[in-house]
Amino acid sequence: MAKTKSRTDPVGITRKRAMILFISFSVFLVYLLSYILSMQVFSYDRYQGKVLNQITTTSPLRAKRGNILDANGNTLAESTTEWRIFLSPVDIRDCTKKDGVDYATLIAQELSALLPLDFETIYKKASNSRVIDETLLKRADETTYRATLNLIREKNLGDMIHTEAFYSRYYPNGKFLCQVLGFTGSDSQGLFGLEYQYNEILTGKDGYYVYAKDANGNEMPNQYVSYVEATDGNSIVTTIDSYIQQQLEYQINETRATYDAQNRVTGIVMNVNTGAILAMATTNGFDCNDPYQLDELYQKKLAASGYAEGSDEYKALKTELLYTMWSNKAVSELYEPGSTFKIFTSCVGLETGATTMQDHYSCSGSLRIGGYNISCHKRGGHGSGFTFAYGLQNSCNPTMMTVAAKIGAERFYEYFGKFGYLDKTGIDLPSEAKTIFHTLAGLGTTELATSSFGQRFKVTMIQQLTMVACAANGGKLVTPYLVQKVVDADGNVISEHETDIKRTVISEETSRQIAACLEEGVSGNGGAKNAYVAGYKVAAKTGTSQKFDILDENGNSYLRVGSCVAFAPSDQPEIACIIVVDEPQNGKYGSMVAAPYISGLLTNVLPYLNFEAKYSEEDRTAVVGNYVGQSVTDAKKALKDAGLTCRVIGDGTQITSQVPSPETVLRCEGGCVLLYTDGALEEYTTVPNLRGLDAQTANAMLLNAGLNIEVAGAKNFYIGQNATVITQGVEPGLKVKRGTVVRVTFLHTDDQD
Repeated sequence: MAKTKSRTDPVGITRKRAMILFISFSVFLVYLLSYILSMQVFSYDRYQGKVLNQITTTSPLRAKRGNILDANGNTLAESTTEWRIFLSPVDIRDCTKKDGVDYATLIAQELSALLPLDFETIYKKASNSRVIDETLLKRADETTYRATLNLIREKNLGDMIHTEAFYSRYYPNGKFLCQVLGFTGSDSQGLFGLEYQYNEILTGKDGYYVYAKDANGNEMPNQYVSYVEATDGNSIVTTIDSYIQQQLEYQINETRATYDAQNRVTGIVMNVNTGAILAMATTNGFDCNDPYQLDELYQKKLAASGYAEGSDEYKALKTELLYTMWSNKAVSELYEPGSTFKIFTSCVGLETGATTMQDHYSCSGSLRIGGYNISCHKRGGHGSGFTFAYGLQNSCNPTMMTVAAKIGAERFYEYFGKFGYLDKTGIDLPSEAKTIFHTLAGLGTTELATSSFGQRFKVTMIQQLTMVACAANGGKLVTPYLVQKVVDADGNVISEHETDIKRTVISEETSRQIAACLEEGVSGNGGAKNAYVAGYKVAAKTGTSQKFDILDENGNSYLRVGSCVAFAPSDQPEIACIIVVDEPQNGKYGSMVAAPYISGLLTNVLPYLNFEAKYSEEDRTAVVGNYVGQSVTDAKKALKDAGLTCRVIGDGTQITSQVPSPETVLRCEGGCVLLYTDGALEEYTTVPNLRGLDAQTANAMLLNAGLNIEVAGAKNFYIGQNATVITQGVEPGLKVKRGTVVRVTFLHTDDQD
């Protein structure tokens, strides 16, 4: 039988399969070529970027933060260069294998002699070959940095030990001006104060350096290397005068310590005509270089809490105390201004015609309003038939309540707004608080009465001082500010502040009357005598307010705020100042806890500002010269010309010694220099006990004992009947040379507001 042909054709199948493979390969090739073409033409930039990212490294170039300067160009904050010193353990491993040298041991031995790290710590880091970057020292100074560079060069360790420069914020004066300056975080971002407020201006723009690297991480030259330079931040020049700031900080620290103020003491000094802040400070501050370290006061409060260290309650309280310590009390906290607010009521009363300085009033110790007997600070009253000027000078509450009633709630509220109390002042500091006051509808007869003498509402200290400046400068409400100009890294002025006068609130005549009245309350027998400054006309008002938001177990307020405001010279106002003592424990009245420190502040600041003193006979002083070696005749003439008296001891013709010593300042009134001649024996006397005595008696006792007096505290101690000795510089009972100067601190205790 014949064979049949198989239906399966091996050759045909092979050809068919080959064709399919060819077509598939051709399609794949077309796709591949199209994809490559797309990558080369249409997606070139995208893939070039990916390649560059794989073969390049970017190194940041840090910008330098701008400086903060005071008004005289002194540096308050600056950025200094520091260095991070770090290892590359991966390279240490590779170099050890290549050179056969135990580099980990070598590096640990060498660096432990340069850095504040021991051998074991460095060796452990150097041996950790799984990492490429191991920090040894985060903040090395220049000396350590230079020593490390020398080691790298000498031992050829450049692949294994590295340094990186960066800028660190530094405050040359530590605690000085701390709440105003604030501080920065680890990333150089401003966190508080001016550092925060002007962060964008102070912060520069970082640059960078891009370079190519090979498979081993080594830099290689090629066309992709690029460099963008960093732009340093601008600097700010503040209105702060460092000398005035120092004087303010000294005074508020003195009163805090003397009167044990538990809620800090704050002070501000301001130019009344421009609003420039010359000084601003709060006690119990912090070191701007170490802001997370609690001040002693807050450490005691934390320790007294009884919380276990590390507990949630402990941590929460510590955080709360830190924020309190950092806060700028002058702008961020509210207080009841008390009788310093009577300046406002008086300005409005005079401006609206509700009173004149010559109008007469009476005070029995209280005034019944709205069903309440509202007391005066002087429980026995001020009597009757006295003028409004007397009522203001002696801080009479019924007088102010009577005037406020004549003004009326609507106009009182209107001027409250005109003086800026209903808005923030706009000072260039963060976290400014806003007034808590009655609404117009809620300003009833009782509320109007208590408001007239500064109680039952709250303002900030910067608002209160801005009102005082307005009353002093002729009635112009200025915006307080701290930054005078912005300059770039080359010193070019970018911008400069111009005085911002919001509006005119009162007339120049009202301003003049207020100034004259308040000055007489200081230099005469008014309630602000403790703010007196010999040789200068100072206008001042004291105040004491109760804290009604903190009560004792019986519902009574027991904490006080004592304060004093002042401006000077009263007939040519230039500066205004305020000191507020919050919760003093050893006293409470502003006339005691604040006014003497206003006096101390202005005593040093007014001569510094080149205001010439004009002394009365009682205030006139003279500097004791050096009379040793002079003839008796010449020495006596020199002392007479200086306005001082003398007593010659011995029969010689030439002066061999003297008491007190040269450069001592004596009051001309009663000041006496003892002049000793050849062979004369020095005379001694016993220092009397003066504490608690009135001024006249104390002065007489010192003169009778042959001693000289240096007056501190109330300079016009001879005015009034109740200026008494609070402290004396030389302990009673001591034997001292006749003519020795005894420093005596007087305060008037007859006025308590």
